[in-house]
Amino acid sequence: MNSRLEPHFFRHAYGRLVAALTRRFGVHQLAAIEDAVQQALITALETWGRAGQPDDPGAWLYRVAVNGFLGEARQRGRRGRILEQYTLDQATEAPEAHLAAEVSDDLLRLLFVCCDPEIPTESQLVFALRTLCGFGVREIGYRLFTSEANVYKRLSRARDRLQALPRDLDLDPERYSERLPAVHLVLYLLFTEGYLSTHEDAGIRRELCDDALRFARLLAEHPVGAVPETFALVALMLLHTARAAGRHDAARGLLLLEEQDRSLWDQAQVEHGFEWLARSAQGGVFSRYHAEAGIAAEHCLAPSFAETNWRRIAECYELLERVSPSALHRLNRALAIAELRGPVAGLAVLQEDAPPGWLAGSYLWLAALADLQRRSGNEVEARRLGEEALGLAPSAAIRELIRRRLGIREVHGQR
Repeated sequence: MNSRLEPHFFRHAYGRLVAALTRRFGVHQLAAIEDAVQQALITALETWGRAGQPDDPGAWLYRVAVNGFLGEARQRGRRGRILEQYTLDQATEAPEAHLAAEVSDDLLRLLFVCCDPEIPTESQLVFALRTLCGFGVREIGYRLFTSEANVYKRLSRARDRLQALPRDLDLDPERYSERLPAVHLVLYLLFTEGYLSTHEDAGIRRELCDDALRFARLLAEHPVGAVPETFALVALMLLHTARAAGRHDAARGLLLLEEQDRSLWDQAQVEHGFEWLARSAQGGVFSRYHAEAGIAAEHCLAPSFAETNWRRIAECYELLERVSPSALHRLNRALAIAELRGPVAGLAVLQEDAPPGWLAGSYLWLAALADLQRRSGNEVEARRLGEEALGLAPSAAIRELIRRRLGIREVHGQR
């Protein structure tokens, strides 16, 4: 019996099991598959606590989930139809590759299926982040700037559509290609949640960054995903994760960019990121991922915070706004301009247009605005905005980062 599991084993196992069982039994059985997987994880927690872990926890969970699914199917009178296609012995084998031309990873294959154009984009994202990536409803709400109630609604819409699909998960190359932008966005959001987590207990969730990077590399190695946008996405992930060791202190608290020890940055990984960035430059495509990878590259090239090429970073944010218009990108451009020409110039950028409601009420907008007001000498307004931002911040790590940036001391008993 093994004595220890890899960190986050159960979160990883959930997505893998759902993908594997969906491959075997069909996406139209999704609700029953999710129930079977959840019950298998509960059974594992109860059984392994008493008897210890099996030698192969993943295979154990797979067998229990399949048996649970078939048992439920038997009770509902579907066993005969299911077992016509899969004998019990076949169903309990580990998943295997089917066609060389297909996306070989079950999770990635199901991600493409989830990105069905007939499912609204918001619902695609919610379902993929929840079912395949293991995000909580609260985390999804923060990342998509929406309420938990809306997350549940979008999740329900996606499941309804997926359950109406035929059993076969295979897609032809054209259908893979049309879904590629949505897959890119899901992987980007998965990475973003890892890099600056909304989770209460962790400011950085390296396992999510690693998952996103693994998926992105797998995608880049497949003919359908070997495009400049994917290469740029891999580059920005590598250039960000290369700096991960310097982003937290000894107590795992987040550090501001100017506080980071750059000698801790992984230079080998930085070079690897530049290789992918160069690869992404082939052809005439320029995407949001190219712009963001360019910004990450400038930070990696700078020998210190003071020597950062803020002019180039501001230009990259301007390009980013052109290819992917968003008030959030304008916010980041304002912060870069504030470093380049001063906080008043940064505030002027934010005052060009009123922010949309989804951003105006977020901690990101309020904290950035508070910082610019503070640096412009407007202490009272900065304090008011800073307190609002603290009240909306999703985790202790982010709240502490905001306090340090704004010079707000923590009051005993304050959230």
